[in-house]
Amino acid sequence: MYLRDHITTKIAIAIAVLSLSGCGKSFLDTRLDTQPTEHNIDGNYASLMQLANTPYAYLSQRNEFAALDGNLFAAATDEAQQTNTIGDVYLFNNGNWGAFNNPDDRYNMYYSGIYAANYFLEYIDKKGGDYKALLAVNRDTITQESRTKYLNDVASMGWSIAEAHVLRAYYYFELIKRYGGVPLLTKTFSVNEKPAIAASSFQEVVEYIVTSVDSHVKDLQPNWKTSQFTNLDGRFNQGAALMLKARVLLYAASPLHNPGNDIAKWQRAAKAAAEALQFADRMDDAGGKNALDNNYRNYFLGNNTLNSAETIMAIRYTASNDLERANYPIATPGGLSGVTPSENLVSAYEKLDNYSASKPYDNRDPRLGYTVVVNGSEWNNRTIDQTAGGTDDRRRANASRTGYYLKKFVNDNVNLVNNATNPHNWPLFRYGDLLLIYAEAMNEAYGPDQANGWGLTAREAINKLRARPGVDMPAVQASGKAELRTAIKHERQVELAFENHRYWDLIRWGDAATVLNKPIYGVTVTKTTSGTLQYETRQVQNRVFIAPKMNFYPFPQAEIHISGGTLVQNPGW
Repeated sequence: MYLRDHITTKIAIAIAVLSLSGCGKSFLDTRLDTQPTEHNIDGNYASLMQLANTPYAYLSQRNEFAALDGNLFAAATDEAQQTNTIGDVYLFNNGNWGAFNNPDDRYNMYYSGIYAANYFLEYIDKKGGDYKALLAVNRDTITQESRTKYLNDVASMGWSIAEAHVLRAYYYFELIKRYGGVPLLTKTFSVNEKPAIAASSFQEVVEYIVTSVDSHVKDLQPNWKTSQFTNLDGRFNQGAALMLKARVLLYAASPLHNPGNDIAKWQRAAKAAAEALQFADRMDDAGGKNALDNNYRNYFLGNNTLNSAETIMAIRYTASNDLERANYPIATPGGLSGVTPSENLVSAYEKLDNYSASKPYDNRDPRLGYTVVVNGSEWNNRTIDQTAGGTDDRRRANASRTGYYLKKFVNDNVNLVNNATNPHNWPLFRYGDLLLIYAEAMNEAYGPDQANGWGLTAREAINKLRARPGVDMPAVQASGKAELRTAIKHERQVELAFENHRYWDLIRWGDAATVLNKPIYGVTVTKTTSGTLQYETRQVQNRVFIAPKMNFYPFPQAEIHISGGTLVQNPGW
């Protein structure tokens, strides 16, 4: 509860430890500590460096691979069905969640990050803003090795100040995406202050985010990968900040927040997306030089996400086998089946030339095979067999309820029996998503085939994505804005599957009331006496989405109480 935890008390806060001293630790190595006070920061440059990185602790605190019931958020959408019949996801599925029991309530977490950013920025201001002098206290800045470390800390602190502003803006985006307008807290409060702060409007927070990015983007590191500070990759850079701005303005232009379809909002989003894309496409080291990865399957595995030019910014997590353990088929030793893709999603992957219903997964958009394990897939050194009596017979306890298993993000051949682990890293901002943001905004602002001086048309942007090597999908042939809009929605569904965009896309488009009220479907596989396989679509679960109230999360009821009614509950809750 932010008013209790962040205004009337001193909270316990996670501190990310930054090391530029050559000890080999990554920037994102973390430990837990209590919030430093001015007394123990003063004269301790190491504590100041830790304070600068404290806001990042809340970026990784929400593990996107374990966002709901220890797994991906996808089962709250039409992308997937959870195998376990008990879990928080069913509150979403059945429409039984609310202000007292929201499984995805991240209100306090994001305000913790905002508080941490405010505290750090205020500390620097109270000390006159001279962080170079602060970093020089009680340390050797003369001898060569020590001076190099000092100058590295000075450079990092300069970026950190800009990052705190942009990271705070990112947390506000995550809040308004969920709750709509929220209280804008741009300062900390003492233990004796008990302010009651009303929510600012959605658009007011959007403008705050945009201003924060515009004011500080040039002070960010342009590209960690091409700098000498590659161990700091994972912090906000210029490309990530520009893409954040484009994403925020895309949401602001979308039907939920732009019911009158003000074209100027789409034009503003298109301009922001174009600027982000131009930066990503720059050839020099100061630019992003991002590009589509040539291997869609491998891009999402292990450290490939960190190293690929497609990644603009990723969240790093400690190596584990949690995702594999949760999502390997129950017939694979150690597997629990987990979040299983729906037929609703599988049917969205396009059928290509020579497609035959007798082999429903052949001659399809290749991203299907990179994302979903189907009957007959060669997976972890065996063939998936879901027919009666087969190893993966769906009648087996805890077998997939949909006839599919998750493949995207899930590493191959992890030995769960021996507790082997692999890295998992979350693509927070990536080039493929940026192309789709650009295509959507440009199509709504200018139509399919007008570049308006930005280089690519909307059609060219989506076709560039579809032409990724290894995917090589045919060009979209939409004849006008409405048809291309449908094609872009489809492309987002398949390209960004399981990346936690689907739920928010459906809401911002105004499609959630239709799509999330439809049943989830799966398939049953039957082997005939002649040995041929037959696939029958079957209903797995009914879903409930109550519009318009569920377009926004309810504020935690405790926050309404603490505010004395100044914070007004969202409509319908």
